[in-house]
Amino acid sequence: MALLARNKVYERGLTWIKPSFLWMMYRCGWGAKEGQETVLAVEIRRDGFEWALRHAILSSYVRGVHPDRATWQRQLKRSPARVQWDPERNLRLQPLPYRSLQLGLSGEAVRRYADEWTVAIRDVTPLAREIQALVHSGDLDSAARALPQERAYPMEDELLDHLRG
Repeated sequence: MALLARNKVYERGLTWIKPSFLWMMYRCGWGAKEGQETVLAVEIRRDGFEWALRHAILSSYVRGVHPDRATWQRQLKRSPARVQWDPERNLRLQPLPYRSLQLGLSGEAVRRYADEWTVAIRDVTPLAREIQALVHSGDLDSAARALPQERAYPMEDELLDHLRG
């Protein structure tokens, strides 16, 4: 499941896929930030997600991963996808000591995402608001049980080797 906050204009014309529910809640303020009042769960095909990862570059220059800054900048301009690693979030939307992948799509990747990869779209705004209410009332156990099930994404290490910073 990928998550999108509807009506948000992302930097540089990118469409960002956020595979983590709680990271998306942090980003869109539980669906309350202006222009992000609707949260959609978008189910995409595995081969499409992996195509994007294979064609992605890190959104920031990392010494030792990229030959030099100029090469990274050229690759970034040509790449249809980019990856950034942001701190995962807990139920109170505080950062955790590990990171979640965020996948930005542009150009060809956006076209493929819309035309080929998308399998289903669900409005999860009511779920976001329900969980937020449980968190605000202090019922973290019920909030945790209401979260969408997320599990580690199984893949070959080589698919992410060029995206680890």
